[in-house]
Amino acid sequence: MPLTVADVLAMPMLEISLLAGRDGLGNHVRWAHVTELADPVPWLRGGELVMTVGLGLPASARGRAEYVERLSGAGCAALAFALDEHLTEIPPEIVETAARLGLPLLEVTGRTPFVAVTEAVARWHADERVRGERRAAAAQEAMARAALRHGSLGILRALAEHTDCETLLLDPRGRPRVSHPEGARPWHAEAAAAVGQLTGPRGSMVIDKGDRVLQVQSLGFTGPPRGWLALRGASTEWHTRILANQAASLLAIELVGLHRARARAHAQRAAVLSAVLDSSALGCAPDRAPTGTGAAAPLFTAGRLAEICPMPPPPYEVIVAVARTEGEAPALADPALDALSDVMGDPAAEETAFVCPRPGGLLLVVPQTDPRLGPALVERLGTLTGLDISAGACGARDIGEIASAVRHATALAGGPGYTHVDDLEPWALLRDALDPEGVARFADVVLKPLREHDLRHGGALVTSVRTFLDCGASVEAAARRLGVHRNTMRARLQTAERVCGRDLGKARDRLELWLALSLEEFVPPGRRS
Repeated sequence: MPLTVADVLAMPMLEISLLAGRDGLGNHVRWAHVTELADPVPWLRGGELVMTVGLGLPASARGRAEYVERLSGAGCAALAFALDEHLTEIPPEIVETAARLGLPLLEVTGRTPFVAVTEAVARWHADERVRGERRAAAAQEAMARAALRHGSLGILRALAEHTDCETLLLDPRGRPRVSHPEGARPWHAEAAAAVGQLTGPRGSMVIDKGDRVLQVQSLGFTGPPRGWLALRGASTEWHTRILANQAASLLAIELVGLHRARARAHAQRAAVLSAVLDSSALGCAPDRAPTGTGAAAPLFTAGRLAEICPMPPPPYEVIVAVARTEGEAPALADPALDALSDVMGDPAAEETAFVCPRPGGLLLVVPQTDPRLGPALVERLGTLTGLDISAGACGARDIGEIASAVRHATALAGGPGYTHVDDLEPWALLRDALDPEGVARFADVVLKPLREHDLRHGGALVTSVRTFLDCGASVEAAARRLGVHRNTMRARLQTAERVCGRDLGKARDRLELWLALSLEEFVPPGRRS
């Protein structure tokens, strides 16, 4: 609350009366200053209560009128005279000019020295500072309570109520997230433009529009900003700046906490997805696990993945990203969450995506959109990390195709920039050469006896045959890979030959089994119709 000329007139122990300029009683008094200069304007800053005994007044009536005009033009709050033997009466041209300009003209009477007026004004400002600090402390407590009860919106609401400002929270890329009052405002676009002008990792900006001031500052403690706080109000008084800084700290804590909670949630989702992919790598059916004894059942299957983890509607874009610097892949997971938030721009949709560190690189599963999210994600991830990011991508029509899509995307990761399977001509030729329905029927005919045997007896015939063929028809190598004795491996292969009616010693039979097990890897899942 500013000190006004009317407040000074009402101060006890001061004998001051108003002679003219009643219209200016609301002028703000920043300081009380004594001067006897003929032209004190160069030494003033505005808002002063100028006190004089008239020693420096010009001799002419016109000069004295111009003296008052100069003070009014310099933004002085009021002009006060003390009458003594030098000046027994205030000249009428001073009274008339002050009344015409609305500049309060005061007379300090009685036994009130000028220093008493200066001390009273200074004491008022000191007391107001203490009152302001108390108000600021109360406002800080209110914002802290609001943060606990209502999060970001509560902080913005409390800040707006205690500063008489409109408030806005923007995401790291300057897009409005939460505001008070709620709803879009024209100045939100100005705040977003200001964010775009702040190029450093930390920054703030104040834009004075005359009647309104726009203030923007970054949120966060280390690394790139977690977001931006914007205020629009009549001024940037000291208590407004203090409360804005407090709100920025609370919002930063809120955003960091949300980021950590989001990271934990994504880590849990990543563990489930990894279990599904690992089960698929062992040759288990994507939607069911073998039962009984003789093979360990996977903890999670593709069907369970959808039950445990919320997912966006299919189809999906499966991306495997790597840093083209040795050993940097695990460090991509945390900035990838920020990249997801920045690119997707929808917290609800972001929560359904997957960010999963894998041996071949960082796996991301996002909704398939037009245009694809992958190029923007790779670019943003490179910006956030400062690394040269490469990514391979593949489409998946449903959950069951994610494992195959990962293999295709991994094969493309490591090249320059972002590469999608659909952008490679050889894959298009292979897709056109094969009939997806025919491929599925062929695989079902060849593998059906083995799969049914595994389901009935809890065996691992499909896994054993696939591993045997992948190891170049070496029983010893396949046994080592599966961690079983070579005699156990031989027994499984003999059972597989009996069940499927094929001889693994014949190249043609091995080729049929290998094609049935591997054809899905030849045709990217997102391209199957």
